[in-house]
Order: sequence, then structure tokens, then C-alpha cells
Amino acid sequence: MRQKPLKPPNPARQRALPLPLPHKTRLLVGPAPKQHVRLAARAALSSRASFSDQVRKNPEFLLGIAREIAGLPPEHGVSTVLNRWARFLRKGSLSLTIRELGHMGLPERALQTLCWAQRQKAVPLFPDDRVLASTIEVLARFGQLKVESALEQCVPTASRAVLEAMVSGFMRAGKVGLARKLLELARIHNRTLHPSIYVKLMLEATRTPEGYGLASALVDELGERSDLELRPQDCTAVMKVCVKLRRYAAVESLLSWFRESGGSPTLVMYTTVIHSRCRDGMHREALSLVWEMEQAGCLLDLPAYRVIIKLCVALRDPERALRYLSRMKEAGFVPTGDMYNDLIEGYAAEGRLAKCRQLIREAESVGLKLDRRLLARLSETGDAHSC
Repeated sequence: MRQKPLKPPNPARQRALPLPLPHKTRLLVGPAPKQHVRLAARAALSSRASFSDQVRKNPEFLLGIAREIAGLPPEHGVSTVLNRWARFLRKGSLSLTIRELGHMGLPERALQTLCWAQRQKAVPLFPDDRVLASTIEVLARFGQLKVESALEQCVPTASRAVLEAMVSGFMRAGKVGLARKLLELARIHNRTLHPSIYVKLMLEATRTPEGYGLASALVDELGERSDLELRPQDCTAVMKVCVKLRRYAAVESLLSWFRESGGSPTLVMYTTVIHSRCRDGMHREALSLVWEMEQAGCLLDLPAYRVIIKLCVALRDPERALRYLSRMKEAGFVPTGDMYNDLIEGYAAEGRLAKCRQLIREAESVGLKLDRRLLARLSETGDAHSC
């Protein structure tokens, strides 16, 4: 009889390990960094910020005050509106309101707002250069600033913001002479104003040929400043003024200075310098700048295409100009009549009258008006060739 095999002995039962406890397995965490504590405290404070802190810099709120003041009957003062919002205002808040009143053509209301701010004691709103500068600019723009005869007394004591506001106001009022006088007094008293003020005065002066002398003097004054700081748009504006004054060397100096200052030329700046070099007869140098502009990845706009097409025609390369015209169409721009005039003139100079006639038909098919003298000259040339 077969004997049953013996079962192997049961292994000794081992007690299961206890589950890990969270407070024992969690890594030791040190105290929160001070920066996190500060951020948390700041967030808590901002959430509890008062209503005045939220609205005192809100443009919609401040412009709304200006609209309410503008809607007041003439016999009511600005305090009717401002007293309701006084507890929500802080220093500098009313500068935007005053500027908006100036845009609405209400200099008297702007002055009344300043006087109201000066009278406030519970929430001091004055002295404040921002409110004062805004009021002065509005009054100067509307010819209601009665300090023309006392400019010499104002310049040494007035703040920079107030002086710049006076210059801006005089310029917007068309009083270029007063603005120039103020800049001259500031220079005599060693008061340095922002270069953008000079740029604005240059642009205002070059509106008429009579102001070219003043603009040229301002360019020289800017060039003498050792602390010159110009934004790209201001630098481009000065370049355009110099092109109008035929000071092409100054344009090149500005471009070199801008690059040495670490700036990268913008599309408008490239276009301005290319136009300057074309006017100066430096066509090859202008073409090298076109290549540099394209290598920089600048997307050309309509003025850039116009200048480049004119440059290619001046280089006696109308085929290249025609390629740029095709690129411009592909980019979605609509050619102008002067572009076709330049192209037709370029092909006419090479005696390619058939191409000229093709371009004339193309321009007229889209309703563009071409230069009559150019068309008359081409007609005479065609008649002469037919003879």
C-alpha cells in the first residue's frame, strides 16, 4: 500500500509590516522662505485693498469724471462733481482728468479742477507736478497761460515736468517762437529737458520753410549733448527732419550713434536712411542697406517698397524694380501711381517702349492716374520711332 507523501512543513508565518504613517514618511519641511511669506501677505493685503486704491488710477473712472464735468451747466462749479469723488482720489489722479478736459476744449474747467485740488485738506492732492503740468499744458495750448512776459522768472524755479508741459502747450498752440524762447532760457539756466521735446519742436518748425533755420539749430543742439538718449521713433523723426534739411551727413551720424548705443534699426529707420542716401546720390550704399534690411528679416511695408522701387530705377535696373513690385502685390499691397511712373520712366530710359505701354495699360486698368507729362513724352518718343 502506497504511503502518502509527507507535506512539507509550513514556513514560519511572518507578521506583515505596518503601513507607513504619513507623518513619518513625509520629508522634513523647513520653514517657508521669507519671500513666499511676503508674497502671501501682499496678496492678502491686495485682496483687502480699498475701493479708492482700485479706482484712483483707473482711466475709465478718471475720464468719466471729465465727462461729468463737461456735462455741467455753466453756472455750476466743478466741485459739484469732484466733491462726490474726493475720498477716492490721490495725488496725480486728476492729471488724466485735466488732460481730457483739454481735449474737450474746456481749459476753464481744467483750471477750476486744479484750484479745487489746491483747496483739499482732508485728502491732500496738491502740490503735485503731474496735475500742475497737465493744467499748464492745457492753458498754454489755448493761449490762456499768462506767463509769456515772466518766462525768465519761471524757468529757474519751475520743475522739469512743468517746463516740458509749457513747451508742449506752446507748440500745440502754434507758438513756436515762445517754445524756442523757453528752450533757450532753459539752456542758459542749465535746465536739461528731455530730447523728445526738441524732436517735437523740430517737427513743428519744419512744417513751413521759414522754420528750417530753427530746426537746423535744434539738430546742432542735440548733437552737442553728451547725455543724448533718443527712442527709436525719436531718432527716426530727427533723421526725417535732416533729410528735409538736406543734412545727409547728420543722418549717417545718427545711424552710427544708434548702432553704437546698442539699438537695432527699425524698418522705418532703414527706409529713412535709404531715402536719404538716394537723395544724396549714394545709390550703391543705399542698395547695400536694402540687403542688410532683408537679411535682418524686416517685413517691408508700402513706404519701403516705394523707396526701393525708386532706388532700383535710379540704379538703371528696372527689372529689379519690377520684381519688387510683384513681391509687393503678393504681400497684399496695392501699387500707387508714382510707383508705375517710376517704372515707366526706368523702362523708357532704356528705350523699351513696349514694356512702357504694357505698364500703362496695367495701371489704367486699375484706375490709377499717371503723370501726364510722362505720357506726353512717351507719345512723342513713340511717334519719333514710328517715323
